[in-house]
Order: sequence, then C-alpha cells, then structure tokens
Amino acid sequence: MPAELSPIDTAKFAAARRAVDFVQDGMKLGLGTGSTAAWMVRCLAERVREEGLRVQGVPTSTRTAELARELGIPVVTLDEARWLDLTIDGADEFDSEFNLIKGGGAALLQEKIVATASDRMIVIADAAKEVAQLGAFPLPVEVIPFGWQSTRMLIEEALIGLDVLGREVTLRRSGEAPLLTDEKNYILDLHLTRIGHPRQLALTLNQIAGVVENGLFIDICDTVVVGHGDGRVTVRDLESGLTEDGQVDLGASCNIFADLGE
Repeated sequence: MPAELSPIDTAKFAAARRAVDFVQDGMKLGLGTGSTAAWMVRCLAERVREEGLRVQGVPTSTRTAELARELGIPVVTLDEARWLDLTIDGADEFDSEFNLIKGGGAALLQEKIVATASDRMIVIADAAKEVAQLGAFPLPVEVIPFGWQSTRMLIEEALIGLDVLGREVTLRRSGEAPLLTDEKNYILDLHLTRIGHPRQLALTLNQIAGVVENGLFIDICDTVVVGHGDGRVTVRDLESGLTEDGQVDLGASCNIFADLGE
C-alpha cells in the first residue's frame, strides 16, 4: 500500500469508514458511484469479510457492481431487492439543507432511482464538498441522444427565467465522442455558478422533452458524513439536527489497500 494517503483520500476514507458503521446485518444497500463511494464499498467489503456481515448490495453503476463483486459483496438488482434499507453515496456538492448536486460520475439516473427507493440515504463527502449555495460544480442533466441539441436549446431558454448566474451548457465527452451513460444517454453539464432555487430548477428541467433526469437531489439525503484530512469525521442528521464528531483509525486503511492488491 502507499506509505501515506493524500489528505483528500484520507478524508474520503474517513467518511466511508464511519458511514459503514450504520450498516446492520441483513440490510439491503444501495451502493453509490464515484471515488468516495468506492472507498465505502471497500470498507463494507472488509466488514463482510471480517465480521461475516450479511448484506445485499444494489450498485448504481456497472463499475460499482464490478468492484463490489471483486471484493465479495453479494450484488442484486433493484428489481430483485424491491426496496432498500439504506443507500450510501457521495456528492459533488451539498448545502446546509442537504440538497445535493450529483452526477460527476455520469451515474445520476441510477443513483437517484436507488436513493429514492431507500428508507434512508447517507451522503459521504470530504469537507470541500460543502457549499453555502449550490452551482459552482456543473449540474449534470441526462438527456436522450435523439434531438439532444434541441433539448439543449430548450434548457438554455428555460435558464433565462431562473435564478442562476451562468447559462453555459456543454455536452460531456469521452475523447472525441459523446460520453454514454449506463443507459446509453448523453450528459449535458450546466455551468450555472450559482443556483438560487434548486427545487424550482429541478422541476423545470424535468419538464423539458428529452430530459431524462437532472443531478439535483432534493429532499432525498437524510444524513451527511463529512471526512477531514486528519481522519476526523462529522456526522450530521437532518431530521434531528444533531451533529456528532469523531475520529477514524487511519491504520485501518491497510486491509482495504490489500484487497485491491495495491
């Protein structure tokens, strides 16, 4: 394993390590996508291996599914699970009301479906993801390929009447070609700088023909676990308003790196 984690990886690991403490035996879990969620999958796999924890995981992307299977976490589809006890996922941004921007990993559609089919959603993030107002991170919008340029024009027109600071809309690419999601759709990134009313924007975007889903997660997240570069973690619960501070043993990362052969 590397001699020392970077501060950002330490923060991600700390948040992930603390979040899997909420997992109980027999749970059906939504497994998020992205670099922070990958840490969570590794931490969960360690509990499965060392404690005999029995869980079923519903991945939100093919790459999460591959990692979970590789590490020994039983994987099922959402149709097989039908309903989930808990989803743990990352976020690109979150505000004080636990509104999120997600989709930097191009998995927002499956992430939102899985999260809304769960009794509870826990978001894991490093401290830099917390913002006073959403919008600095480009907002992903998943659209069908047919007529996507017309869809983009409709989005640009809709943004004129909304409380946002920027209105640039770009097609996300993979090399020279448009990036394809797991559902074979495109991603349009909205460079808004500031989103004044996230709920209004989310509703407006989803009324536009060609839009499949947007990356604003409103009234979905229940708990946020924030990791810091020194291993500290802060757990915030929206319903109770309670905040809990703690410290994660950074030496525990050894087994997780060993799982990956690093």
